Amino acid sequence: MIRRMTALVALLLLVVPISAAPLRDEAVSSRDGLVVCTSAPACDAGTGILARGGNAVDAAVATAFALAVTHPSAGNLGGGGFMLVRTPNGDATTFDYREKAPLKATRTMYLRDGQIDISLTNAGYLAPGVPGTVRGLALAHKRFGKLPWKELVMPAVQLAEEGFVLSDALSKSLNKQLSGAMGRFPTSVEAYGKPGGGRWASGDRIVLKELGKTLRAIATNGPDVFYKGWIADRIAEDAAANGGLITKDDLAKYEAKERTPIRGQFRGFDIITMPPPSSGGVALIEMLNILEPFDLKSKGRNTAESMHLQIEAMRRAYLDRARFLGDPDFVHVPIADLISKEHARTLSGSIDPLKATNSVELGKDIVTVTAQEPDETTHFSVIDRNGTAVSNTYTLEGGFGSRVVVKGAGFLLNNEMGDFNKNPGVTDLTGNIGTPANLIDPGKRMLSSMTPVIVAKNGRVVLITGSPGGRTIINTVLSVVLGVTEFGLGVRDAVDAPRMHHQWLPDAVTIERDGTTEEVVQKLRAMGHTVNVAGTQGDANSIEVDEGGRATGAADRRSPDGKTSIPRGLTSRR
Repeated sequence: MIRRMTALVALLLLVVPISAAPLRDEAVSSRDGLVVCTSAPACDAGTGILARGGNAVDAAVATAFALAVTHPSAGNLGGGGFMLVRTPNGDATTFDYREKAPLKATRTMYLRDGQIDISLTNAGYLAPGVPGTVRGLALAHKRFGKLPWKELVMPAVQLAEEGFVLSDALSKSLNKQLSGAMGRFPTSVEAYGKPGGGRWASGDRIVLKELGKTLRAIATNGPDVFYKGWIADRIAEDAAANGGLITKDDLAKYEAKERTPIRGQFRGFDIITMPPPSSGGVALIEMLNILEPFDLKSKGRNTAESMHLQIEAMRRAYLDRARFLGDPDFVHVPIADLISKEHARTLSGSIDPLKATNSVELGKDIVTVTAQEPDETTHFSVIDRNGTAVSNTYTLEGGFGSRVVVKGAGFLLNNEMGDFNKNPGVTDLTGNIGTPANLIDPGKRMLSSMTPVIVAKNGRVVLITGSPGGRTIINTVLSVVLGVTEFGLGVRDAVDAPRMHHQWLPDAVTIERDGTTEEVVQKLRAMGHTVNVAGTQGDANSIEVDEGGRATGAADRRSPDGKTSIPRGLTSRR
C-alpha cells in the first residue's frame, strides 16, 4: 500500500503545478534526501524525482532543467558549469560542462582601436560561448542516472508549458531586464514580456511556450537534438543573422568532460572539489592550506586578527590564480604544486600577523587589476537517501547572460566569453589582464571561479556547498567550509555567518554590511587594509550530514526565493 501511495504521489508531481512558495524554515532535515536551491519550484522538481526513486544525480538533472525555467537569470540551457558527485563508497568524480570559445573566435575579437569594448561581452550575439549544460547533464545521467532521461526533463517541460507563479523578486528582475538590456532584443521581449504589455507583478503566472517546446524535444530526443538537430539549427541561424560566431559545427563538436576531482586535507577533513578550468578548487584548497598553521578558532571568527589572516590567504591564492590558471586542455596548470602543503608553508611564512601585505609588491612580476566577473550564477546541493551527494554550480555568466533569446527556441544564451583575458600581453592597473593561460583560443574553455565542494570525514559526507558570485564565489565557499571545519558551526549558522572578499587586486577587502563592527573595521585599517563595507555576498545553498546519516539543508537567506525541499510521498525517518 505504501509503495502504491508513493507512486501515486510521484505521478501527481508530474501533472500538478508545483508550488512556488519558498519554505523558510530555520533548518529542514531528512533521511530520505534533500535538494537545496535558489528557486522553490525547481527544488520541488528535484525532490519529486527523489520521491519516484531517483538518485541524487537524477534529482540534480531535474533541478537544473527546472531552474532553466524558474530562475532565468542563471538557470539555463544556453550556459555551462560544473557538477561534483560523491558516491556512498567514497568515490568521487566531476563533470566539466563549461562553455567553449567558438571556432571562429580570435584573441583580439573584443578590441576596438586597441582597447577592450566591454559592451561586446556584456550583451548581444558576440558574447556567447558554445553552451555546455545539456551535454553535461546528459553525461552525468549516462554515468550515474537511475531513472529514464525523459522523466527527469518533464518537470521542467511542465513548468514552462503550464507556467508558474512569479515571486516578487523574479517579477522585479524581469521588469528591470525588459526595460533595460534585454529590451533591445525582440526575441527576448517576445519570450519574457508580459502578454498584452505592462509590467510583471508578484503572483502573475508566466508561460514559456517556446522554451517548453525546446525542453520537450530534449526530453524526447535526448541531447543530440540540441547539438545536432533543429535546436542547433536555430542557434546557428540566429547567430549568423546577427553577427554571432556559433555554428552548427561548434555545437556538433562540443563535448562535456568527466575529470578527476582535486582533493585536499584540512583539520582532518577531506576537501573534494573541482579542477581547472574552474579556478575555485585550487584556490580553496590553497587558502585552507595557508590557514592551517594558524589557530583561527582561538582568535574568534569575526575578530580583526582572524579576518586579517583570511584576507592574507585570499590575497596569495588569487595571485596564483592570475599567474597560472586556465583550461588544462590548452595550458599546463601546476595543480599539484599549487595545492601542496609545501607551497602553503612558504606562503604562510610570508604573512605578517599584524600587518597587511601590499598586493602590488607581492605580485609585481605580473602587476594587474583583475577584471570583475558578473555574479549571476546559481548553486544547488543534493543528497539522496543512500548518501550519494551532488554539488552543482552553473551559470549564464551575467544576469540573464547575453540577454539574447534564441529565435524559435525560447532560451537565453550565455555571455561567458567575457571571462577570457581579452587583450593579449596587456596587463595593467586599469582592470585588464593579458597573461597567457586564459587568452581566447578556438575551442578553449574560459576560466571560472565556480567552486562546487563536498567535505567528508572518516569516510562519510559532512558538507555539500557552493555559491554564485563571480570571483567572490571562492571566498564565499571558504567562509562556509571554515564555519563547519574550523569553527564547529552547524550548516544554518555557517551559511548565515558574515562573509568577505579579497581577490589580490584591487587591493581592498569588501565585508558584508551586516558582517562586522566599526571597531573591527578600524583595526583592519590600522593593519594597512583598505576596507569596504557593502551589500551581501553569495548564495550558498548547503547541506550538512550528521554521523547518523540525517541530512540538514540550509537555503541561503540572502536569496529571497530559496528553499530546502524534501521528497514528498515518502515517510521521512527523522
